[in-house]
Amino acid sequence: MKLSKKVQSLLLVSVIGGSLMSGCSNSKDTKVDSAKGSEDYTIKLGYYNCDHMTAAPVAVEAGIYKDLGLKVETVGNGKVPEAMAAGQMDAGYIGTKGLVGAIPKGSPIVVAANNHKGGSEYLVASNDIKDPKDLIGKKIAADPDGDLLWTTDYGPQTGLPVDSSKYECVNIDSSKDAYLAMKTGQIKAFSTCDPWGSVAEFEKTGKIIASTKYKEESTGKEYNCCSFALNTNFIKEKPELAQKLVLAHTKAIQYIYTNPVESAKIFAKAYSVDEEVALMTIYKKTVGEGRTLTWKITGDEYKNNLALYKEHKALEEIPTYEQVVNDKLLKSCGADDFDKFIKEKVNPVFPEKMNYEDWKAKAMEIDGKN
Repeated sequence: MKLSKKVQSLLLVSVIGGSLMSGCSNSKDTKVDSAKGSEDYTIKLGYYNCDHMTAAPVAVEAGIYKDLGLKVETVGNGKVPEAMAAGQMDAGYIGTKGLVGAIPKGSPIVVAANNHKGGSEYLVASNDIKDPKDLIGKKIAADPDGDLLWTTDYGPQTGLPVDSSKYECVNIDSSKDAYLAMKTGQIKAFSTCDPWGSVAEFEKTGKIIASTKYKEESTGKEYNCCSFALNTNFIKEKPELAQKLVLAHTKAIQYIYTNPVESAKIFAKAYSVDEEVALMTIYKKTVGEGRTLTWKITGDEYKNNLALYKEHKALEEIPTYEQVVNDKLLKSCGADDFDKFIKEKVNPVFPEKMNYEDWKAKAMEIDGKN
C-alpha cells in the first residue's frame, strides 16, 4: 500500500519513550504539596533544536512557568531520549515513533499531551544540486533505509531511491550541525525539521527539495509527529506539579498563536537564528501549514501512527494505545479547549491560508500594541 506524502510527519525525531501513566490529580485547581517539598522541586525538561518544540523556550521566556509557580530547568538540544529513559528527566518534547518503540523496553515515559501534528520536515539539498537525482552517490546526512519519511515522502516526491547504499550516508547528531556541514560543503543534503530548511533558503545556501505533511490526502487520516511526554515516576511522585506542567504546555502554545512576534524573538534567541527565519517558522506552524501546533488529543492520530508502524514493520514491538497515551492530566489541568481557542482567538486575526506577508504585518501590529 503506497502512502500519501502527508503521512510522513508522524516520524519526526526518533526518541526513547516509556510506559503507561499511572498517577494524576483530579483537581482542576492545582495546589502545591508543601508537605512533600514540591514547591522547592526543580523540574527538568528537555527539547530538541527543532521548531516543533518551540513551546519549551517560550514557556520559560514568556514567564508561563513562573506564573504557575513552577521551577523548570530546560535543556535544549540535549540527549532528551536517553535522559528520560534513564529517569534523569521529568518531561520532554520528543518524537512519537521513538517513544512508542521504547515502551516495551520499560522506559518510564508517556504521552501527556499532543504537541505537533506534523509538517516542516524537509529534505534540504545544497544549491549545486540541480536535480534531486544528482544526490545519488553523494554524501548525505540521512538514512533512507531507516527513515520512514523516505518511503512515504522524500522518495516519491523526488524520484530518489529509498536505498542507503545508493548514497554515502553519514550520521550527524543535530540538524544544526548537519546544516553547517552542508553550508561548508562537507555534505550535499540532509533531512531536517525547521528552522534549518528555512535557514538554508534565507541564507541562500540550499533549498528544500521535498517536504512532509500530517494528513493523508486520500483518506483524510491525521497523524502525530511529536508529543509532550512526562516521566511516569515524576507523575507518581509530583502529581500536582505534573498537572501544572501540562497546563503550562497548553498556555505556551496559546502564546505562540497570539503573540507570534514575541514568540519569534524567543525562538531566534533559543535557536541562534535570524528573527526573520524565526518568523517564517512560527508562521508555518500556526498558519502556513495549518494549526499544527496543538495540545489536543483526539486519539485517532496516535492510533493511526501505531497502525502505520505495524504496517511497515517500523518497530520490533508495538504497544497498545493505552500504553502510549494517557490524557487524564490534560483533561484535569484546566486547559482551554483547543478548537474553541482557535475559533475565538486565532481565526478572526490570523485566518488559515493567510499569506506570509499579510500575516507578518498583522503580527507586527498586534505585538506592537502589547
